[in-house]
Amino acid sequence: MVGVAILGHGVVGSGVAEILEKNASRLAQKSMQDIELLYVLDVREFPDCPYAAKFTKDFSVIENDPRVQVVVETIGGVGVALDFTRRALLGGKNVVSSNKELVAEYGAELLSIARERNLNYLFEASVGGGIPIIRPISQCLAANELHEIYGILNGTTNYILTRMISHGLTMEEALAEAKQHGYAEANPTDDVEGNDACRKICILAALAFGRQIMPSSVSTEGITGVTLRDVRYAASGGMVVKLLGRAKVLDNGNVSAYVAPHLIHRDNPLASVEDVFNGIVVTGDAIGDVMFYGRGAGKMPTASAVVADIIDAAKHLNARKLIFWDKADDNKFEPASAIPSAWYVRAKMSESQARELFGEISMLSCDEAADGEIAFVTPEIGGEMPSAAGIESVMRVL
Repeated sequence: MVGVAILGHGVVGSGVAEILEKNASRLAQKSMQDIELLYVLDVREFPDCPYAAKFTKDFSVIENDPRVQVVVETIGGVGVALDFTRRALLGGKNVVSSNKELVAEYGAELLSIARERNLNYLFEASVGGGIPIIRPISQCLAANELHEIYGILNGTTNYILTRMISHGLTMEEALAEAKQHGYAEANPTDDVEGNDACRKICILAALAFGRQIMPSSVSTEGITGVTLRDVRYAASGGMVVKLLGRAKVLDNGNVSAYVAPHLIHRDNPLASVEDVFNGIVVTGDAIGDVMFYGRGAGKMPTASAVVADIIDAAKHLNARKLIFWDKADDNKFEPASAIPSAWYVRAKMSESQARELFGEISMLSCDEAADGEIAFVTPEIGGEMPSAAGIESVMRVL
């Protein structure tokens, strides 16, 4: 029997408990042994819960019970979640996590502790919710040298942009609608400012390229500056606006990563990823481009990914999964400007001024254009995007 303790009984934690209790026989078949929920840690009371007797408020109870072999961390953040994760690993327990912030900030340290103690630290649910992406990169694509990862990593912002594109809502209107549907938190800052996508691209890049990238090093821009005029200018050129996280290996072997809104041509598969769905493209030398698509969040999709890791941990109690990356090295990371790009520009200037600045540009149109305003796409530019008086909005074009 493999004993499991869940830390946190919120949206994801309660979903994990529900699956463990409801599908016990199926999980036993998959893991070839019984998986039993022994504890749920939470400071709140849940007297009406069918497994209420399993709740505790004291982590040391879990820490000191030798029956607990897998600890599931769904608390979030890097405070108590980091402390409990460290203590669980140091105490000889495998850890499964859905905590993207913790993995992005402390993944190298926690994986190192796990390796030293022949344990597993697994975190499939930290990126993409229910979309399998961590395991495919570490296992299915292991024969490839991976060159680039990019994609739509945040369902809230994708929903907002979809509503702006398809129904002409302003960003503020679309955000209010997202809150009504439960797609956005009361404080949506991490989503709309790109912080959530930043943590996820850091995890994916570390996994793919073997070295931690600190979120604080990654240029991160959200969607708060995207206007309906930008959306309509993009449409005139057969493009849509999407918030992307991107990480790429440069010719010198260093890595660059960033998060920013992009204009994407409609023939790009990511252009059709709408609403709360995510899409992630991985490029390898042997496989070429592979795209992963699905719901990037939600109680049961995320809980499903967590339980898959529990099964994996149960099957590898005495054998480590080969997931590891080195600590961050600033000398091997370069800014976003290291990746050349064509750019979308909206500016108060004449077409002749724009051509003088950028060369052969492609003009875009919008019925609601402001007086004296133009928008266009530049040729590919290396280095920093040139700045000039009158430029009001810039976005990369993919």
